[in-house]
Amino acid sequence: MNVLLDTHIALWYLNGDERLSEKAKSYIDDWENNVYFSVASLWEIEIKHIIHPDRMVISCSDMLERCERADFTLLPLHPDHIKLLSALRQEAGAPHHNDPFDRILICQAKAEDMRFLTHDSLLAQYNEPCVVSV
Repeated sequence: MNVLLDTHIALWYLNGDERLSEKAKSYIDDWENNVYFSVASLWEIEIKHIIHPDRMVISCSDMLERCERADFTLLPLHPDHIKLLSALRQEAGAPHHNDPFDRILICQAKAEDMRFLTHDSLLAQYNEPCVVSV
């Protein structure tokens, strides 16, 4: 199975953070799964690192190096990923979700037939089969 990690899932895994669930660990540690991280996550991390280096202590370069050491594969952005954004809809009445990085990650997973691992409960409200809450 091809698995795309949400930014916080990748960070939690790489940092050994106790917030990472056993379910998430099992997906990532399963040698039969191909684990991916997105260039969008690198972009998100670098923006947060520049704005709040005290809160996002890891830079894009650090994250890239750590993901490569963990044998995660970098997933680039393609126009087909971006085109899917216009079809992405939340359930009626769902709380507004305003994170563009999460939306592009869902579209990448959908376009590439991957499972998208996230801890963000708002993302399940997109009703996309690729979203796996962990």
